[in-house]
Amino acid sequence: MQGLIVLGVVAFLLLILVLNAIRIVQEYERGVIFRLGRVLARPKGPGLFFIIPFIDRMQKMNLQTVTMNVPPQDIITRDNVTVRVDAVIYFNVVDPIKANVEIQNYLLGTSQIAQTTLRSILGKAELDELLSKREELNDQLQSVIDELTEPWGVKVTLVEIKDVDLPETMQRAMARQAEAERNRRAKVINAEGEFQASQKLSDAADVIAQHPIALQLRLFQTMSEVAAEKNSTLVLPIPVELFKPFIEAMESTKKS
Repeated sequence: MQGLIVLGVVAFLLLILVLNAIRIVQEYERGVIFRLGRVLARPKGPGLFFIIPFIDRMQKMNLQTVTMNVPPQDIITRDNVTVRVDAVIYFNVVDPIKANVEIQNYLLGTSQIAQTTLRSILGKAELDELLSKREELNDQLQSVIDELTEPWGVKVTLVEIKDVDLPETMQRAMARQAEAERNRRAKVINAEGEFQASQKLSDAADVIAQHPIALQLRLFQTMSEVAAEKNSTLVLPIPVELFKPFIEAMESTKKS
């Protein structure tokens, strides 16, 4: 009877050891094994594997891409404009051992690096660059943050500036500037139209000077267009050239 009890206890202990030795790691995970405090050279997984109970300790590391929002940061640009900027950063663990050994919390560390780098890089840019050259600033932020997190086994793949909040006074000033720019463009377009019209009128005047009969034809055409409107009063300019024969006849009569 005592032998059966001892055998049952031994079987129970063996079952506990086997259960403690079995580890399952998902496809997007890796297991970092510490054996008596020392990390093994290669992480385990994915799939099923065994460890030595009470001697090995496993830490799972997620290799999926992490999407992290960078909290809004108050930034003073190079031209002394205070703006509030927030961003989003995409990164993932590429070296599970470094991410577990080299830093205590790689998520917190990456977030802090992203905040300080955001203030540092954008503080060197002017407001116009911050609004119009976001792609260049995004690339610069990604490069700097990735270089700083590389010793932790973290790869930063993308950094995007989400929103730039401007003070109300600056928004009104930019609205006035945009309105003034639109008015300037409208005046330039109007002046170009007047210049082109004057060129066409000059060309028409040259044609009429070479062919005076063209003026009479234009006059008849105008009369036809005005008469089609069924107006009760019709005022027509009569060229002086029409009276030239009568004037010459009167002058010749006076001389005779």
